[in-house]
Amino acid sequence: MSAIPLADDVLDADVAVVPVAEVAEMLNVAQNKVRQMLRDGHLIAVRRDGDLMIPADFLRDGGVIKGLAGTITVLSDAGFTRTEMLRWLFAEDESLPGTTPINALRTSHGTEVKRRAQAMAF
Repeated sequence: MSAIPLADDVLDADVAVVPVAEVAEMLNVAQNKVRQMLRDGHLIAVRRDGDLMIPADFLRDGGVIKGLAGTITVLSDAGFTRTEMLRWLFAEDESLPGTTPINALRTSHGTEVKRRAQAMAF
């Protein structure tokens, strides 16, 4: 089994993060499934206080927010590291609905977020 790719914890201290065990409960899947989602690039995790944590903003209504996995794939294809992806997803951008890419995804503006991610690749 391959190692789980992690991002450096570049998140502000006030950004809520959730341990893998709680994410598994929220998604109603086994913890191994969550780890596989991290390996497959559907989620990004950081290590905080020694524990593997996932930003709470990645989750809603018992699932992963729509468009997150596709956005991570686009950013990965553009050569972004997991740390750079996390930094970009949580960076302020007043021109986006929701003021950050992650908030834009949470408010159903995934097409605009992916468009911007694709533009950064060129």
